Amino acid sequence: MKQLLILGAGSAGTMLLNHLSKTINAKEWQITIIDQSKLHYYQPGFLFLPFDIYSEKDVIKEGNKFIPPGCKLIQAKIEKIFPGEQTVKLEDGQEIRYDILVIATGSQIAPQEVEGMLGESWQKNIFDFYTFEGAVNLRNFLRKWNGGKMVVHITEMPIKCPVAPLEFAFLADWYFTRKGIRNKVDITYVTPLSGAFTKPIASKKLGYLLSEKSIKIVPDFAIERVDTVNKKIISYDDIQVPYDLLVTVPTNMGDEAIARSGIGDDLNFVPTNKHTLQSKTYDNIFVVGDATDIPTSKAGSVAHFEAEIVVKNILSYMKNQPLRESFDGHANCFVETGFNKAMLIDFNYDHQPTDGVFPIKGIGPLPLLKESRLPHWGKHAFKWIYWNMLLKGRKVPFISPNMSKDGKNLEEN
Repeated sequence: MKQLLILGAGSAGTMLLNHLSKTINAKEWQITIIDQSKLHYYQPGFLFLPFDIYSEKDVIKEGNKFIPPGCKLIQAKIEKIFPGEQTVKLEDGQEIRYDILVIATGSQIAPQEVEGMLGESWQKNIFDFYTFEGAVNLRNFLRKWNGGKMVVHITEMPIKCPVAPLEFAFLADWYFTRKGIRNKVDITYVTPLSGAFTKPIASKKLGYLLSEKSIKIVPDFAIERVDTVNKKIISYDDIQVPYDLLVTVPTNMGDEAIARSGIGDDLNFVPTNKHTLQSKTYDNIFVVGDATDIPTSKAGSVAHFEAEIVVKNILSYMKNQPLRESFDGHANCFVETGFNKAMLIDFNYDHQPTDGVFPIKGIGPLPLLKESRLPHWGKHAFKWIYWNMLLKGRKVPFISPNMSKDGKNLEEN
């Protein structure tokens, strides 16, 4: 029997596993997925943990609940991939052979990449919220914090969910307002980009939100080090931003197993054809989710759209048929702005976020690039959709893996 092996049971790996289990001939192919964790985390929910909007039970479930019948789960740490031999070695020495490999090993924070970030102050007055532990520790800190200088900081791109740091700043404004101490908290948003958003049109149209919420912005900030003694972050051109509380998004890097295997770039992301999601180096390897180096957002929606497309290319590869160059970099994200409001952005490789409606032309019901209550409730409804539909490989009605141009004003792109 031939072997299809998936590395990583996070969002992308689990979604793809469920799609494949419905389409592959189980008499010819054994599907195996490997992940070291017994738990599956709803990572978009980490944003809400620090503000007591979500609790632990909202973001954690047993991972084996999402493994379909007939598929094999191995819970182990991946040591190294040997593409020439078509094997994967696990930490315990076991070697797994494959005919087709899917890399879905995700990305992780690397605070050690910035001098002074990972030290005695880490998880004391310097926090991340991109990990479960970081988000919970930050929540416990904020419950007791009475104010001061809070800096929300991005180290460098790319990062998971590029809008999440901005959402954090907006939610912090709302959180401290509800606590009655907003006047005691100075919020500064520090970014390596030239504007608040990663896309220029969105940044131009929505920059007013920062000034409206009295959030200062420090753009074009390339961090050199963290001075934990004097509580400052310092850039290479000696711009200094003081903090009492630093909420940082460290460098994001691919899994260390990718580095050990010698198949990644400088950040351990795997060079991937951006339209077929096939490895640029090995024909029988496909890459999905945050593990790729493709120029689109590292977000859950992208993993969802990639899974729907790459399953067709894997089937084509099995039949020795040409692959479809059909993935267009489609991403859509709900951007929380606080006070029970949010906005929706929808874009791809060729088109920046623009106004209009989503998903149905002339109907919507969701407005694009416009702050309102409906996208806020849409974002919270996504949690149910994620656990009950996306992870199980069920199609969401009216949502296409490729970006629809209907209902959008694309003239300004």
